[in-house]
Amino acid sequence: MPEVLETLASCEFLDAGRTSYARALALQTNMVERRKRGEIPDQLLIVEHPHVVTMGRNGHMENVLASPEILDRAGIELHYTDRGGDVTYHGPGQIVGYPIFDLREWKRDVVAYLRALEQVLIEALAEFGIHGERQPGATGVWVQGAKVAAIGVHISRWVTSHGFALNLDTDLDYFKYIVPCGLTQPVTSLRVLGCHASRAEVTMSVARAFGRVFDRNMYGAKMEKAEMESE
Repeated sequence: MPEVLETLASCEFLDAGRTSYARALALQTNMVERRKRGEIPDQLLIVEHPHVVTMGRNGHMENVLASPEILDRAGIELHYTDRGGDVTYHGPGQIVGYPIFDLREWKRDVVAYLRALEQVLIEALAEFGIHGERQPGATGVWVQGAKVAAIGVHISRWVTSHGFALNLDTDLDYFKYIVPCGLTQPVTSLRVLGCHASRAEVTMSVARAFGRVFDRNMYGAKMEKAEMESE
């Protein structure tokens, strides 16, 4: 009998570029509801935000080191979210990924999902010769003791939202306004680590790693555009 090859489930990749936090949240909410109804496949939404500080549902206001007035003068928005984790910063130079992913079709295991997101980022960094690591008792990815990627997710009826933020060429001075994720370790970026890959190249690396780790066939017009830009 001829060999039957397993067909991978699909995941649509969309790079929406610079997008306000509020607009990205509304887009995620719409995608989550459509995914729950089975109207769309799994999604990997990539964005870059203007300066914003977000507080997770387990956050502590003492980890925001500046008053609302100071944040406003610095051009930083403050948003309260339903994701897990504490406080984090998003801004220009980050690659922010929001998977809208139905765990019922992968593993109904939240911890396994968090570890898999870390693995995606670790494998993506490895393509550029950077050794990313986990830290016991914490979620995210570190390089040489400094945090390069933060992770915080929300899950509703097994469909995920929110996700990860990878520092590409982020202005790390903006992290002075917070205690990132409630931790005191330093933060870093790919540029600080000597990686000069473009946003398109790193984004494509993340998308490829996401497909490998989650056994998904990644597709989408924006993905084809990013592939051409990274060549």
